[in-house]
Amino acid sequence: MSTDLQYGYKRTVEGSPDAVEATVREALASEGFGVLTEIDVKETLKNKLDVDFRPYKILGACNPPLAHKALSNETDIGLLLPCNVVVYEGDEPGTTVVAALDAVLQLGVSGRADMEELANEVMTRMRRAIDGL
Repeated sequence: MSTDLQYGYKRTVEGSPDAVEATVREALASEGFGVLTEIDVKETLKNKLDVDFRPYKILGACNPPLAHKALSNETDIGLLLPCNVVVYEGDEPGTTVVAALDAVLQLGVSGRADMEELANEVMTRMRRAIDGL
């Protein structure tokens, strides 16, 4: 089931976080995105605070042609890149949640009308990737 969030889009799927993450990476690649950054929140919280947390990763996804277009329009738009996708253990056993930040909202903070079409394309591709899981 997919759900619109106030600031993103998410879907809960069957499978372990590790297995789903691999599928997410493939789905993102099929839409032209690569993962530039990865933050293992569970590991970071354990190492820095000695607290346990559910498996939770933040993936920084980038579609190079779209990023180039955005950066060519406004160099400082890099402050809003890359697109964050989270993969974390769901509340129900055997489920994993995948969510992406709403690119329209994300790039909309620039106040630039010329970013709207680009942001819509990014969000369309992200939704397709998530819906295809």
